[in-house]
Amino acid sequence: MSKCDQCIIRQFNSLKALGKDDLIRISGCKTSRFVQKGETLFREGESINGIFCIKDGVCKLTKLSANGKDQIVKLVVRGDLIGQRSLVSDEKSNLTAVAINDMEVCFIPKSEILHDLAKNASFSLDMLQDMAKELRVADNIIVDMAQKSVKQRLADVLIYLHETFDKDNDGFLTVVLSREDYASLVGTATESAIRILSQFKKEGLISTTGKHVKIEDLEGLRRIE
Repeated sequence: MSKCDQCIIRQFNSLKALGKDDLIRISGCKTSRFVQKGETLFREGESINGIFCIKDGVCKLTKLSANGKDQIVKLVVRGDLIGQRSLVSDEKSNLTAVAINDMEVCFIPKSEILHDLAKNASFSLDMLQDMAKELRVADNIIVDMAQKSVKQRLADVLIYLHETFDKDNDGFLTVVLSREDYASLVGTATESAIRILSQFKKEGLISTTGKHVKIEDLEGLRRIE
């Protein structure tokens, strides 16, 4: 098990604000685990009692809607922390986290994080800034849902995936989403997402092999109206 003070992942999140002694203390309390594709880290309504640091892999955060369907709220990637909002507000989880591919995560108990929030102003500020950023992103999503077409929103998702995730040797995205995931990300029916993706393919904006997607014309996707 890697030690927090020697882990490069912490440079991508609020843990970078902690000193070596605090990181060594956390290393002695954390637990690391591998999560298989499709496995649930935690469910909506559960008490998480800590935070997860994503060491490798991708998971989706979903919210159960009134019609009984899971709406994807966010994709969580390598280096992200999840669970900090529930920890700070002392509430049960508002979301469900499900692994999109095989993951490695570290779990840090609530007591350790609260200790650092109380003692380390830089750590507290960094975590507040991260949560403020999440709120800003959520604000933008609300506006996009109201003002952009489904076609535009799906193009935005493809641009985001292209800019965020690695590509294989042939240029295909290494993160593989189901057609249901694409539909959930943009808030539409699966049939609509499939139809639009097919249209993008015919127009030469993307190419596909099975569930694997390759962006062929990034600027073309940006011009979608």
